[in-house]
Amino acid sequence: MSAAEVEDTYAEAFRSIYAEILITARDRTWLDHAVQAATGNASSTILCDCEAGLDRYVGPGGDEAFATPDGRPGAVVQFHVPRFRKDRVPALERSLLVRVSQNVLTCATASCFNLLDTEPYFRLGRKLAFFGDGHQTRDVRWGRNVWVVPILGGEFVIDRRFGFRDGLMGGNLWFMGRDLDAALLAAERAAYAVRSIPGVILPFPGGVAASGSKAGSRYKFAIASTYEAFCPTLRDKLGAQSKVPAGVGSVMEIILNGRDLETLCRATQAAIAACRDTPGLLKLSAGNYGGRLGKSFIYLLPERQPAVTA
Repeated sequence: MSAAEVEDTYAEAFRSIYAEILITARDRTWLDHAVQAATGNASSTILCDCEAGLDRYVGPGGDEAFATPDGRPGAVVQFHVPRFRKDRVPALERSLLVRVSQNVLTCATASCFNLLDTEPYFRLGRKLAFFGDGHQTRDVRWGRNVWVVPILGGEFVIDRRFGFRDGLMGGNLWFMGRDLDAALLAAERAAYAVRSIPGVILPFPGGVAASGSKAGSRYKFAIASTYEAFCPTLRDKLGAQSKVPAGVGSVMEIILNGRDLETLCRATQAAIAACRDTPGLLKLSAGNYGGRLGKSFIYLLPERQPAVTA
């Protein structure tokens, strides 16, 4: 069995601003409930308020080199909005406030901490603490300045300040398989490998996007639409305009967001190495717009990647 072809191309990432938080809970069960709720409906900023996802588990049961403030199981979560949005800062703050207040505050045993000490910052803890209706208190717990909100289950503890900084969105990798099973297995293997790289999230369900899109549409009310040139079922209809290679029956995609270009490059190479020998995988490729969307290029062939400078 030969390894799949890796096309000499690049994924075109674009700048974001992002927040990074730590959720802790009594055990993995309730931690997962909080993470899944807080990152729900956050696959694509085409229609979602942000793109969010799990970076990694830390503390007991996860990366134990990363100690959580309260010593409980934790999860690092990122929230991204595109930097090209003029309202990017208030939009990110709104996403954080809504998602933490409605999905972490409400989750049994959960607490929430900031991981980015930056200027400027959001006074997220103070805003959420108003839920305490005057019974909220400021305190110092585990050496951190926090708000404590009385709730039916006991207390909800949250850091007072939450930072944000520049990141990247839109790294991607395409898996062109002989059939659906091959393309999906390759994408699953790639997603699993990416999860071992700190600083990266895969915002789509299960880390995989089955409906890759292009910018624009023939309909004026839509800002994005199906990438018809890469839809296998349209090969005959499109004829010479189809870009689906011969023998390919299904194309899957992963989208990578993260802290910086170096991290996304490392994650992309981990994904390629993990899936290239998948039975029935014919080709690996990526989506780009010739630099019209973003200026951060992630090359699939590592020798083509320019040195990343800070």
